[in-house]
Amino acid sequence: MNILVVDDESVIRSGIERTIRNQFPEHAVYLAASPEGAVDLLKNESIDLVLTDVLMPGMTGLELMEISRKSHAHVKWVVISAYSEFAYAQDAVRLGAKDYLLKPIGKDSLVQLIRKLGDEIAEENVRSKETYLLKNNLRLLREAVFARWASGLDLGGLDLKPFTENHPSFHLIMVRMESERDMKLEHFIVENVLTELIESAGTGFVASVDAKSLLGLVTLRKESTPQRLVDQLRGHLKRYLKAPFQVLHTERLSDFKQVPAEVKRMRKAAASQVYDHYASGGDQSVEVALQYIQGHYHTDLSLEKVASIVYLNPIYFSQLFKQKTGHGFKEYVTQLRLERAMELLRESELKIADISERVGYPDMRHFSQVFRKKTGLTPSEYRQSASSGAILDIGAVVDPSPGTGLGTGADSGVSDDSVIPVEQE
Repeated sequence: MNILVVDDESVIRSGIERTIRNQFPEHAVYLAASPEGAVDLLKNESIDLVLTDVLMPGMTGLELMEISRKSHAHVKWVVISAYSEFAYAQDAVRLGAKDYLLKPIGKDSLVQLIRKLGDEIAEENVRSKETYLLKNNLRLLREAVFARWASGLDLGGLDLKPFTENHPSFHLIMVRMESERDMKLEHFIVENVLTELIESAGTGFVASVDAKSLLGLVTLRKESTPQRLVDQLRGHLKRYLKAPFQVLHTERLSDFKQVPAEVKRMRKAAASQVYDHYASGGDQSVEVALQYIQGHYHTDLSLEKVASIVYLNPIYFSQLFKQKTGHGFKEYVTQLRLERAMELLRESELKIADISERVGYPDMRHFSQVFRKKTGLTPSEYRQSASSGAILDIGAVVDPSPGTGLGTGADSGVSDDSVIPVEQE
């Protein structure tokens, strides 16, 4: 029997492992310090029994159990909880857990439980496990073929009919995620949640398109609708995911030849669709971006370049930047450049062409146009007014402090394009 112990406390993990190895040397014991580690082991090892702590950083043991039931239906679960968390243990039993252990875990109770479940697993029909493994391997093959087809890649003459004959009509549902960190856990969550919803609404399957995208195919029962399924999916993902995501879907399709084109269309639509924001670390990413912008505003900045500095998708970074600062990326950079230009016009005797270049505008004529559009004055007029003390108070253009966003100056009228050209507006 293969046993997986999931607990973020190393003392408990090692204690359980030691007891099992001493009493049951025939059993293999795997250890995971987090739900992410448990996901990897469930995918890569043939686990029979999971002993999981209830409360862990990132995801509870109950959530791990709930999203794993469909893809690992043969696995038996036991939850570990403190007395104050006993209600969680009761909930776990209702979800299908075989039993629960209260901390501190007694050696005798653990040995008795392992012996009981070991006998139960040993008595199960070996053929049923072989059948499960065969079905699971066929499922993985089907999903791999479908993912390759959906990506527009050649199937080498493979006949799609056995994979499609049960779906005369269907909908496609795509989930795309964005995060600065590893996405294995999020990928696992989406795959299991979407699979369960598809099975509750009709028939179908889920395939992995890439590390951050999954594609579901579903043939709905008459009483179900794609919008209802998508709404349920979004609700579950908001609960479980700790990363921003997008959900896209097609109308009803009846020809598998349409799949590659529809996937391409959804990818294109995703470029302009807002993410659901449930990410951690967004404030830090924007602060790093602001520091970079303030140190490089005189260079040819683009949204794509700054997004790459903080390891974010440009579309998501653009949305996050505006959410955190209240202003678009291009507007922020333009106003920062003009603020610096005003300082130089007031406090230095540099030529306007030199000032233009120093703030990121090699084309002085273009600089003058942008400056006048913002202030109502040409750079020369602004300098003359400043030197005579007659300049009007036009308000702060930008607050350069990282994390504080922009000032309350008038709208620059500059659109939030992805690239800030230095040669032309």
